Amino acid sequence: VANHTSRDNALITEHPAWYQHDAQGELVPPVADWTDVVALDYTNPDLRAYMIEALSYWVREADIDGYRCDVAGLVPTDFWDEARPALEAIKPVFMLAEWDELYPSGGLTWEEFNSDTHLLEKAFDMSFGLRLHYLLDHIAEGKADLADIDTYLAAEREKYPPSVYLMHFTSNHDVNSWDGTETERLGALAQPFAVLTALLPGMPMLYSGQEAGLNRRLAFFERDTIAWDELPLQDFYTKLLQLKKRHPALRNGDAASNFQRLTTPAGLYGFVREKNGSAVVVLVNATAEPLTLPGQKMLVSPQKGLFDVFSGEALTLAQAKARLVPAHGWRVLRTRD
Repeated sequence: VANHTSRDNALITEHPAWYQHDAQGELVPPVADWTDVVALDYTNPDLRAYMIEALSYWVREADIDGYRCDVAGLVPTDFWDEARPALEAIKPVFMLAEWDELYPSGGLTWEEFNSDTHLLEKAFDMSFGLRLHYLLDHIAEGKADLADIDTYLAAEREKYPPSVYLMHFTSNHDVNSWDGTETERLGALAQPFAVLTALLPGMPMLYSGQEAGLNRRLAFFERDTIAWDELPLQDFYTKLLQLKKRHPALRNGDAASNFQRLTTPAGLYGFVREKNGSAVVVLVNATAEPLTLPGQKMLVSPQKGLFDVFSGEALTLAQAKARLVPAHGWRVLRTRD
């Protein structure tokens, strides 16, 4: 956490000039209701040097692969741009920003939010995909529809070069504790939307307990353990994430594949991702009725057979088009080599 420290951090007494103060000389929180922490002052060059050395230490001494940086957009972007080359001088690193330049973060309103931080221009490889996360919540609540995903993807393509990408999820540590579990928020769409977050362009994140079917809010400030004796969703997430890891059509960044939307009836979201003749077809049904793709093209070669990733069934293209996508369900197909 580069943005702030606890109120009992030794730096407060050792280096008070490294902190932000109000007109009365009092320490201030980075956001009004974050009363347990206080904001650092990145106009101070000594603080910057200290932080860059702290970041470098763990790369140099512990050989870590990079950082997940909390509320990265609240720290000046030019600091991150300065820190990244210092880390790269030690070894190549991967940098994840807990921030989304397409959506307000850190408890800020749209008016307070700085959408021009450009974290992914030089300093970071990936950031949180909060806008898609909350869009999926709104679809489940009936406040948006599946077609709005296309608007989101267009905004992402417009803002970012192909070399960068966002991390997508249906839950995380903040969401689980404050907004509710994926079952609370998404209901029957929790698994179908997990399919989308894994297979749309980007990188999926699996939050602690999701494979165990965790269906309660974890205490945010206290120790709260997860029961791992049963793993009802382990097979689901294993198949989904192994496909993501292994299939060339699901790569990100400069190795990204061709993404094409399928023409689908209302309530069904479909797309194809293809790379060098190998493709993955994804169909997600957000309605309470089974749906098919009558007369629509799947945008894959009719000479290629298909394999249903979840059922393990081999299908012809005609069979795949005729198969129902279950209510609140999904179908993921890959071409057979």
